[in-house]
Amino acid sequence: MKAIERELFRNLFVSVAEEMGIVLRRTAFSPNIKERRDYSCAMYDASGATVAMGDHMPVHLGAMPLSVAAAIESFRFEPGDLAILNDPFRGGTHLPDITTISGVFLPGDAAPAFYVASRAHHADVGGMSPGSMPLAREIYQEGLRIPPILLVKRGQTDQPLLDLILANVRTPDERRGDLMAQIASNHRGEDRLLEIAAKHGRETLDRNMRALQDYSEAMMRAAIGRIADGEYGFSDFLDEDGAGSGPVEIRVKITIAGESAAVEFSGSSPQVAGCVNANHAVAVSAAAYVFRCVAARLAAGDIPYNSGLLRPIAIHTPARSIVNAGPPAAMAAGNVETSQRITDTLLGALAKALPELIPAASSGTMNNLTVGGWDPRRGQAFAYYETIAGGSGASPEGHGASAIHTHMTNSWNTPVEAFEHEYPMRIRRYGIRHGSGGAGKFRGGDGIVRAIEFLAPAEVTILSDRRARGPWGLHGGEDGAPGRNLLVRGGETTPLAAKVRFDVKAGDVLQIETPGGGGWGRS
Repeated sequence: MKAIERELFRNLFVSVAEEMGIVLRRTAFSPNIKERRDYSCAMYDASGATVAMGDHMPVHLGAMPLSVAAAIESFRFEPGDLAILNDPFRGGTHLPDITTISGVFLPGDAAPAFYVASRAHHADVGGMSPGSMPLAREIYQEGLRIPPILLVKRGQTDQPLLDLILANVRTPDERRGDLMAQIASNHRGEDRLLEIAAKHGRETLDRNMRALQDYSEAMMRAAIGRIADGEYGFSDFLDEDGAGSGPVEIRVKITIAGESAAVEFSGSSPQVAGCVNANHAVAVSAAAYVFRCVAARLAAGDIPYNSGLLRPIAIHTPARSIVNAGPPAAMAAGNVETSQRITDTLLGALAKALPELIPAASSGTMNNLTVGGWDPRRGQAFAYYETIAGGSGASPEGHGASAIHTHMTNSWNTPVEAFEHEYPMRIRRYGIRHGSGGAGKFRGGDGIVRAIEFLAPAEVTILSDRRARGPWGLHGGEDGAPGRNLLVRGGETTPLAAKVRFDVKAGDVLQIETPGGGGWGRS
């Protein structure tokens, strides 16, 4: 009966996070949230430990507990309070990701019984470039940095604070709408948890939250116990840092001892001048994702994503390194590009321990594109952000999937109809990049070709990777094709760097060709 009850409450708790996500998506203003679904929602216990998460963005979900912890440490929540933050040095990841956190109070309680949180990527939070994903050299250039602070106090919005935030962004109406959508999402999570508590009682909820966390810990320990004891190392590289230096190394050593694992990133590059620096939260997020994927296979079942999952895993990131940067490091690409390379490095190490389980490298980049300027049709500024999919790596079980977001991102594409309706741009080509997957016994998935014509002058920033070398193959499989960025102007095609900022004119066409996945096994 205990197992049945635990599973029922597992799904009940997950449904809270999923419903929060539905409310956020349906009430958001920006295509980045309502179409691309670049958001995540979760619930936490009274200590801030994760209980359940929606099936949203892995890079968000693994890092969000540190945001909740930062808010809890900063002030004492009261009923009706809602905190926001985006500071990468206080639990955030990069500045466009704004997190909202609320305490859930049961009748008569002086402290929260639970917490709920939502994180959404805002298409602009100020800074030196539209879209707030610039080629920056310090975080002050990247946008408005928000430490943990109460946006809503006892049910009343702090209007001066909201005005301050909106005065520092290029698209204030859209930002206001997206922030209100996050507040509505948190309210829905609070309402559902209060209903569940009223029906089942606090004691039953607490018991099942603990049981789920313990269950995830037990499953993770059992899975790690199936990996041979030993040390497994690997290193991989980002092409460059966006400031003229590179390649940038990420090095990991995974030590398996019985039912525990230690993940050590010593030897990774020091933090760099460019914007690819990641923080500890991003490294933890990647490790949680990789071990959960591996454990799900080894334990022959899905593992509930909660705080128990990481109890058997010790993670060390050297201070002021590429995986644990300190202020005033620029961080825009750490959450999106470096997170992918950390994932590749962890999988590369585990491939030595589990050669018949781990797939070849997937595209390894989110191919971040930000565009901003003045929309003459609407008579207002616009800011657009998207990530572009690639190919997934082949595995011992078959070919990789084509044209798909992999690993640390789980977003959708922006539909062509929505894209052309909202922005002064037109999609000229959108299709499979045939032949870009690595050859092998099983082929890597193919990447994408996406060509965009600009209908008005604009400023463009690309933060991409895997342009110097394609994603690696395994066991004799060939590497996937590297990506390419091309600008077509006046009939002439100019290659662009992996990380670049430039201005475009009406009639220019940007073509982004994303990497294919690596192949697995000899042909």
